[in-house]
Formats: sequence, C-alpha cells, structure tokens
Amino acid sequence: MDIKQIQDLIRFVSKSGVNEVAIEQKDFKITIKTTNQEQVVYQATVPVQTVAAPAAASPAALPATAAAEPAAADTTNYVTIKSPMIGTFYRSASPDKPLFVNVGDEIKSGTVVCIIEAMKLFNEIESEVSGRIVKVLVDNASPVEYDQPLFLVEPI
Repeated sequence: MDIKQIQDLIRFVSKSGVNEVAIEQKDFKITIKTTNQEQVVYQATVPVQTVAAPAAASPAALPATAAAEPAAADTTNYVTIKSPMIGTFYRSASPDKPLFVNVGDEIKSGTVVCIIEAMKLFNEIESEVSGRIVKVLVDNASPVEYDQPLFLVEPI
C-alpha cells in the first residue's frame, strides 16, 4: 500500500462516519480510527519500519477499501498545495502569531500559507492558485515529505 492509498483511505474514513477501519496484508498492517472530535488517528506497521500516530488497534473492515475510491473523487475539483521540500510544517510564523490561513479563508496566488523549516531555515510557502482553503491536511509542527499534500483549495 503506497502513501497515496493511505491518504485516500484516511480521507474516506474521516468523511464517511465509519469509526474504525483495519487492514492487514502479508507484510503491512494499518488501523484508522476516528474520535468524537472529527479527528482521525492512524497506526501503520511495516516489517522493517514503523509509522505510527497515537491510538488504534481494532477489528478489520476490509470492504471500506473499495469505497475509498469514490470518496477520493469528491476532491477532484480541488487543487492541492503540496510541500516543495522535506522539513517541519508550521501554520504560523511563531507560536504567538496568528495562523497564515484557516479553513474558509480566501487566498490569492502568492499568499503565504505556511512555513516549512528545513535545516534551521524557515521557508515561506506561497500559494500558486487563488481560491478558498477547504482543508488543512497536516498538523502544526509535523514533519512533511517532498510533494506531500498540505492544503486543499477550491479554485475561484
């Protein structure tokens, strides 16, 4: 299972109202669980490497993987702002400063949407599209990978 499939599955679980989904394959196991606050937590295990977030371990619900594809189609009219580098994602310039953007904010091309810290350098990430922020896909102060989706934007 690649990262895109995992992200699609997480989106599906968060939108569908399903409380838990667990998938176990030969050398891979993932459990995704939603809480009452509309927050998604997940845990995945790969033989050599472990990727984990707080919580999870529960019964399997394999039919959910087939339904993940239609749920992903709902985001086709959105533009994804992706990380141009590996680093740490920050939603504001400092803890006491306001967030650059929130869900529902309208942005223009060139608007700073976040900062990514890489090797002690703080890089402002600007939007390349005008639109409305629909979803923030990364938690503040989380590590991000190159080309990882950060925001969903509804173009104007």
